[in-house]
Amino acid sequence: MKSQGRWSRGVARVTMCGVAAWLVACGQSAVPTQADDDADGFSAPTAATIEANRAVAQAMPEDHLDGMDAARRGLIAEADDLVVKREDGRSIWDIPAYDFVEGEAPDSVHPGLWRQTRMHTIAGLFEVQSGIYQLRGFDLANMTLIRGEQGWIVIDPLTNAQTTAAAWAFAMAHLEPGPITAVLMTHSHVDHFGGVEALVEFMAEGAPIVAPEGFMEEATSENVLAGPAMQRRAGFMYGRNLPRSPRGHIDTGLGKSPAFNGQIGIRQPSLIIDTTGQTETFDGVRFEFQNAPGSEAPAEFTAYLAEHKAFIGAELASRTLHNLYTLRGAKVRDALAWARYIEEARLRFAEAEVFVGSHHWPVWGRDTVQTFLKEQRDTYKYIHDQTLRLANNGLTPREIAEELELPASLRRGYHNRDYYGTVRHNSRAVYQRYFGWFDGNPANLNRLPPSEVGERYVRLAGGPEALLDAAKAGFEAADYRWVAELLSHLVFAGEASAEARGLLARTYDQLGYQSESGPWRDFYLTAAYELRHGMPEQVMNLPDAAGLLSHIEIPTLLDSMAARLNGPKAEEVELRLALAFPDLDERYLLWIENAVLHHRPLMDDEAVDVSLSISHPLFVRVLSKQASLGDLIGGDELDVSGSRLKLLKFFSLLDTPDGTFAIVEP
Repeated sequence: MKSQGRWSRGVARVTMCGVAAWLVACGQSAVPTQADDDADGFSAPTAATIEANRAVAQAMPEDHLDGMDAARRGLIAEADDLVVKREDGRSIWDIPAYDFVEGEAPDSVHPGLWRQTRMHTIAGLFEVQSGIYQLRGFDLANMTLIRGEQGWIVIDPLTNAQTTAAAWAFAMAHLEPGPITAVLMTHSHVDHFGGVEALVEFMAEGAPIVAPEGFMEEATSENVLAGPAMQRRAGFMYGRNLPRSPRGHIDTGLGKSPAFNGQIGIRQPSLIIDTTGQTETFDGVRFEFQNAPGSEAPAEFTAYLAEHKAFIGAELASRTLHNLYTLRGAKVRDALAWARYIEEARLRFAEAEVFVGSHHWPVWGRDTVQTFLKEQRDTYKYIHDQTLRLANNGLTPREIAEELELPASLRRGYHNRDYYGTVRHNSRAVYQRYFGWFDGNPANLNRLPPSEVGERYVRLAGGPEALLDAAKAGFEAADYRWVAELLSHLVFAGEASAEARGLLARTYDQLGYQSESGPWRDFYLTAAYELRHGMPEQVMNLPDAAGLLSHIEIPTLLDSMAARLNGPKAEEVELRLALAFPDLDERYLLWIENAVLHHRPLMDDEAVDVSLSISHPLFVRVLSKQASLGDLIGGDELDVSGSRLKLLKFFSLLDTPDGTFAIVEP
């Protein structure tokens, strides 16, 4: 068995003889008993997991570029009691929940991930250098403050209004208070703009809101068109429902966790950055920008502050190997372009004495910044180039993932380890970008669906008990990846006993405990949690997204409605709806044809079956489930002409996904 961390290849190989010898020495069973389970049912680490993680700990590299002290450098005030809740008592953010994170790594956590976890658990206000401050540990991302002549320039509001308000209040309690003179949103991921509404009341008159080219389109499309599926998968990726404990969620590798349950908003930028070399001055501070679309985000910029010799790097570089493909689901990122952007920034901002990122802690020292950027650049380019080399030699994505390993020169430190992205799944992303989902093997061209495959595997094995016996033998041999495959077939066949489901959950426990990647750990452990406790009752809370929906352009909202049309139910349906927003002076024609929902601006005197006039705020309330269209018909807030039955028919054809679909079972 190989440890799941790519960095331990050749170090933590556990054979049956090795396990047996360890058991004799320690007097422990290879399979934990139910008495070893914690309160949430998570099993104890097996002897094989303990041995694998301890072998990794012994092979960890020396500190490279910085050590543990860098995460505390410049700490002005610690927020170790930080708890953010909603008015109804729901928790949004809870730093004390991670009080267990201290000392050496427990046997249930990969030592590399534990190291990153410890450094992320320091929440507070930090001085990066004179005039530059960061709030870290208030959310998944950092909020950076630049002192201007009259007030404060805010870079990257956090995920939601509540954590952003808490961070701003904390900063103003420890720094000279002043108005916000500019807000910069470096890229189109929600943890860098979702809390902007909380800052509006503190903004000086005329203060610009700055974002990269394509920001609104990318920020809204990602969170709306694919929102339900992405939210559900994000719950797995970030361990949303896992306990905060040594056997549960401990960290994402990028930060502690997304700030779930808060109110998300967005604001239309008043200034767009669309050109590398573009310079702007905000409150007396001069910024030189790099436009980097299609790097870590589809819309992203970085900036250089010459006066401070500070490179504001967004997520162009991070203290982890980042994702070329994120497990929650998103557009695959271009590794080659990403590497080129890093090199462009390294040369353009070569005088930088400090790198300030949107996650983690800074990098100080000109030479250290240069080395950091070179190694980040070469990590992505190596994965890109070697994936293509192996693909051109006939290897498939799974084979490449097993084969590919970073060279020794890129394995000497910590800032590009598998804490968030991994070499394994990033190589698959490169393959997907060039070749798509198909690996060229015709057996994979039209595979059977999981439930049918499961049924046939069970029959081939000789029935459920025979397959379970094979899985038990695999578990005893610490062959956890194989056990997961066997038992997943049994579960999808619908023939898994409580014992089989329990063994699959214990298998996922071990895979999670050995994962250096925070998202891999959370995926495995969330799977185990749902096998034991069932699916969550709620994934999406649409009212919390009303602030985001209200700033999305109407055509994008209509595209999201088209993606909800139930095609089979819409067969043979032909229906034309005129939809008007009098407060926006916008009118649209929506029509169903060939079980497809189309839309375009409405022309005068078009024949329709029904017309609906509704205010934009009320339309957002309907979409966010704060109001029911059926209840509103007949009232004063809507103007309906034509067939009301056809209007109700139209909306009845739209699915209302809640994101609670099954993932680890049929």
